[in-house]
Amino acid sequence: MISSNPVLAAITEQVIASFAETENPRLREVLESLVKHLHAFAEDTQLSFDEWMVGIQFLSRVGQMCDDKRQEFILLSDTLGLSMFVDAVNHPDADGATETTVLGPFYVPPLAESAHGSDIAKGTPGVPMYAECQVLADGLPLSDAWVDVWQSDDDGYYDVQKPGQIENLRARFRTDADGRFTFWSIVPTFYPIPDDGPVGDMLKATSRHPYRPAHIHFMIGKDGFETLVTHLFIDGDKYLTSDAVFGVKKSLIISLADGEPRTRGSGDHVPAHKRLVHSFGLRKVD
Repeated sequence: MISSNPVLAAITEQVIASFAETENPRLREVLESLVKHLHAFAEDTQLSFDEWMVGIQFLSRVGQMCDDKRQEFILLSDTLGLSMFVDAVNHPDADGATETTVLGPFYVPPLAESAHGSDIAKGTPGVPMYAECQVLADGLPLSDAWVDVWQSDDDGYYDVQKPGQIENLRARFRTDADGRFTFWSIVPTFYPIPDDGPVGDMLKATSRHPYRPAHIHFMIGKDGFETLVTHLFIDGDKYLTSDAVFGVKKSLIISLADGEPRTRGSGDHVPAHKRLVHSFGLRKVD
């Protein structure tokens, strides 16, 4: 990992030596490895001063795009595949639990807790969808687990991307004694990730599209269990094999069933709609 060039090796070794008094051993390990890989990258690519400055300016712009509603660094991590790589390192074996995927840049806690059967779309245009889900652990219902749900609207935007938009198409539920939770929403559609910033410039420069296949985000947790961060992707979407953030896993692709006309929890009559029926598995903390 350290260069065979004695001049370059001396620089790397000097930087590594500067971490010798680091009290936190894990911090020291991470910094030493980071320096070795950064220096090796610079040597491998024969990085020029101009290119190095372009990189500095790019990362500066990424930071400047971040605020309480948008996380451009998560977007960069996602589009470089780093988020899914870290996810795979930390979850080498699902071991009966639902597979994980990326968090994404639009999770904004805390979410207001909603009653079962609530309509999280709140009148947002789209094809109505009724979700009937269950949370299990070791094959048994898991009660009192919290479940955060969020998705984009039919135009491909999350509520936080729209100035003045109230909390919409996102909510928290609590599983009942049978581990179940239900809600109304709309069928998700594919959409582009935000590409008006430096990450979008990177995608354009590399001739990559910015689209994600249709999906709904779920985060599920309870004390004593590993928190699950995952999506459910809709089968048949044209971007399933080219997700801009590499987040699709085969086990997370689902089909929506046809639903008969019925009444929402609010009392509104609903015509024919789509039904999402799915069980999630959580794993106990060792």
